Amino acid sequence: MFGISGEHLLVLGIILLIFGPRRLPELGNTMGKAIRNFKDALAGVEEAKYRRIDENAPKPSELPRQQASAPTETVADTTKPQA
Repeated sequence: MFGISGEHLLVLGIILLIFGPRRLPELGNTMGKAIRNFKDALAGVEEAKYRRIDENAPKPSELPRQQASAPTETVADTTKPQA
């Protein structure tokens, strides 16, 4: 019904004998964290494979900071004849 066969029950029984009932939740928690870390690391490798890093581009810390300044004088438009 749930896909549990005799072999699965035998393995679960051996694990229960080795680790005991008190350590099984801790073991499950540790295994869950390990699988999650593995999947995250695998996703990071796949993301890095498709991402192109431009080595010549300046880093954000190297960009010049724009300072707020007073408005500059406007230059008169010389294309229109003045009356």
